[in-house]
Amino acid sequence: MQLRNESPRSRNRDNISVCICTYKRPELLTRLLNELQNQITDDLFTYSIVIVDNDHAQSAKGVVISFKGKSAVEIEYYNEPEQNIALVRNKAVQNAKGDFIAFIDDDEFPVNNWLLILYKALYAFKADGILGPVIPYYEIEPPKWVIEGKFYERPCYKTGLVIGWRKGRTGNVLLRKDIFNENENMFNPEFGSGAEDQDFFRRMISKGYTFVWCNDAVAYEYVPPIRWKRTFMLKRALLRGKVSIIHPTSGLLHIVKSLIAIPVYTLALPFLFFLGHHRFMKCLVKDFDHIGRILAFCGLDIIKQKYIME
Repeated sequence: MQLRNESPRSRNRDNISVCICTYKRPELLTRLLNELQNQITDDLFTYSIVIVDNDHAQSAKGVVISFKGKSAVEIEYYNEPEQNIALVRNKAVQNAKGDFIAFIDDDEFPVNNWLLILYKALYAFKADGILGPVIPYYEIEPPKWVIEGKFYERPCYKTGLVIGWRKGRTGNVLLRKDIFNENENMFNPEFGSGAEDQDFFRRMISKGYTFVWCNDAVAYEYVPPIRWKRTFMLKRALLRGKVSIIHPTSGLLHIVKSLIAIPVYTLALPFLFFLGHHRFMKCLVKDFDHIGRILAFCGLDIIKQKYIME
């Protein structure tokens, strides 16, 4: 793929559409919209906000209406009633007017030069997309085992690293809008419960698009107390296992690995219990990831709610 050679100063000001997909979290959306009001641009670009509400009751609409009246930043609201995160992202892309699309989750909030860092990095590395780190933010101190287990810490990489698809996600990313000029480059609705971002990056990288990591473009993820409940973690693991079965790279070998892993992890649990609760829970979560895959392979769907989005 041919990458662009222009710099931010060599053209008219670009526009960035900041896309937010939200689901029944108006208080978190309020926080994010507040943080997005004062992004530093250095007069290199303008930006607007596109919100897609995945709640058929339109629970976010009131928040958006109240903000539109006082916001210096243009805000547009859309609704996607079907519970499917890929459809939500596609609707955001279809209604984005900018030259670039920035995705950030509704439970996140960025530093005030977030967009500027992403934008400069995209030109500096002549990339089709730039990804940044998402750091957990706890308003209430969680149990010690949650911190020790690093359950909500995501890997960070050196700035300039060209990432593989397994590192791809849409929680903090700036993409060239023209990637989506081809319909087949949209998010795949088969991944309606999650992992649609990894599937997207897998397909785009196979087409020759380049995505680069920028460790300075920081966003923080609000981690509420419900997320350190053991039942939440285990239900989420079951859903990950369920989603993994539909991934194109999944096959019989993965099923065999899960069949081997389940008894191994299960037998290890009593020993890990005495070595620290964080070790016990990490093993139990991995166990449930594999259990979710096997249940899905057998056609058993015991997780109905969208725990990845909640």
